[in-house]
Amino acid sequence: MKQLLFSFNKWLPFAAEPVAPSHLAKRSKMMEYDQALIWVTMILMLFGMVMVYSASISLPDSPKYANYKNAHFLIRQAIFVAVSVLVGLFVFRIKISDWQRAAPYLFVLTLLLLVAVLIPGLGKGVNGAKRWLSFKVFNIQPSELMKLFMVLYAADYTVRKQEFMHKLTKGFLPMMAAVALLGLLLLLEPDLGAFGVIVCIAMGILFLGGINGVWFAGIAATLVGIFSMVIIFSPFRRERIFAYLDPWVEEHALGKAYQLSHSLIAFGRGELFGVGLGASVEKLHYLPEAHTDFLLAVIGEELGFVGVMTVVLLFYWIVKRSFEIGRQAIVLDLTFAGLTAKGIGIWIGVQTFINMGVNLGLLPTKGLTLPLMSYGGSGVLINCVGLAILLRIDYENRMLMRGGRV
Repeated sequence: MKQLLFSFNKWLPFAAEPVAPSHLAKRSKMMEYDQALIWVTMILMLFGMVMVYSASISLPDSPKYANYKNAHFLIRQAIFVAVSVLVGLFVFRIKISDWQRAAPYLFVLTLLLLVAVLIPGLGKGVNGAKRWLSFKVFNIQPSELMKLFMVLYAADYTVRKQEFMHKLTKGFLPMMAAVALLGLLLLLEPDLGAFGVIVCIAMGILFLGGINGVWFAGIAATLVGIFSMVIIFSPFRRERIFAYLDPWVEEHALGKAYQLSHSLIAFGRGELFGVGLGASVEKLHYLPEAHTDFLLAVIGEELGFVGVMTVVLLFYWIVKRSFEIGRQAIVLDLTFAGLTAKGIGIWIGVQTFINMGVNLGLLPTKGLTLPLMSYGGSGVLINCVGLAILLRIDYENRMLMRGGRV
């Protein structure tokens, strides 16, 4: 870990960028980057690797994974984390002003990728959903990219349309049209969970950007109605809701609520301190997707309430720090950077809340992973890119407060 921080530190002094005068730098005890944010992020990713290994170690016993080795998912997750950290170091070097200029183009590019997912022969299906583009060596999930690029696009849109934010036609409707098109593509995959997160990101940034309160409340109510209609007219989603409301009925416990019932059993077995690392019973082919969507249930069983609360507090700290960085950027008149930082906090916070809510039976079952921790290359990579941008915003804030330029 110390070696990683040392190598990260070497990247920070940008030779091509002006920095604070030496006499100001000597007088200031402020660090050039948020070391605590890096530590918390690395702790979550490394802890996630340990729990992915624990949750997946028995999977080769099943016919589906018979050709896999016990450490297959651990090795792949370690590669994902290593690549994500390297990409994050590169992303940290990109100025926030460059991200602002690129935001509309990245949004359109990801829309095209979402269209490509639906083209037969290009999109890859898993468990009945086509959400991936396969490039032989690795797969890309465009909906994960869209979560980050929606943050950038919504922040840029809010800055560009600031004088029209209180008007329906020029301020709100263009963004809602973009979100509606995006929602149509995601529902065709289908990926209602990702769409829900993206809608929360867009609405949250528009709200923080000062949109008219009446229009905001009206559109929010409309979106609730749309989500309700999608569930009502979709038989399998409707069945999930009924199963979620009463998971212990035999029909539900052996059907649509199978994952939820075993997740709750896992938390119940864990009690306060858990049954011990590696000693989970539910991961032994009882709890499906234990290394992805239901990783928190394995943590609850093996490490108990203490382990779960540790994870909750670490994510809470990241979200809180994101809003603090965003508030500081806005004070420095860096509106795009401030809204982007807060948007990253909304993204991480909403997705974490949904995943934990599903695991704990507070929300209906949805296919959303736990950020930074669950198994998966696209998710971990995009999470690291988002947090690298957050670190860059904080870095630029600190440079300005020290009297330098960015």
